[in-house]
Amino acid sequence: MLVHQESLSETVDATNAALFEGHKIPTEERQRVARWIAARQGLPGAYGDTFAGLPAEQKRGIVLFTGERITSASARHILGEEACRVLQMLRVSDASVELALERASDGLMRCLQRASLDPRNTNPGRFCCGKCTVGLWRHLLAGGLDRREERLRKGVAHLRTMRNGDGQWRVFPFWYTVLALSEIDLPQASQELKYAAKSLERAARRAQPSTTSAKRRHALAKLALDRI
Repeated sequence: MLVHQESLSETVDATNAALFEGHKIPTEERQRVARWIAARQGLPGAYGDTFAGLPAEQKRGIVLFTGERITSASARHILGEEACRVLQMLRVSDASVELALERASDGLMRCLQRASLDPRNTNPGRFCCGKCTVGLWRHLLAGGLDRREERLRKGVAHLRTMRNGDGQWRVFPFWYTVLALSEIDLPQASQELKYAAKSLERAARRAQPSTTSAKRRHALAKLALDRI
């Protein structure tokens, strides 16, 4: 069962896991998950009219698919982007789900438009900070929002300027960033994965890990290296 009644982030995570691992989700389960997520749209605590986490996760934050913990406004924003992404990926034909996704997408577009008014923000491919920027990319990759190619291309170009010289990036969470890069079909994304290759190779060579996050990172390292 993919729905976790006490946690939107865990429901999104379980669905992301099924999609990442290539599992076929039955139509009835897709509908159940999509409708449950859609019912969280616009509730108190939702970022930009997207989808609200339950009280406990609003207080403590969330854990990303790749294991990094995110708190405060970033957690609310990324959860909204990831919930939109899951609904895009599930592709459920249901009026309530479609309306909720439309309202959430409109809310995020308003946030992007407000951000673009800041004279310091001249790059449409980034949003406030590194971790939130990756959440934006993940949503774009699923077909949400607008200016997909431009935002991804300019966003990855910005990522290059954030290299720290040690195979990682300043302010961008490493594994969450690699997850997005592994899906971006642009030469610039492959170049960033090549930059991170040594870290990915070390992770891929490790013995099969035991924790869920470590297993995902192990699989992701191999997947990313195949893109190079």
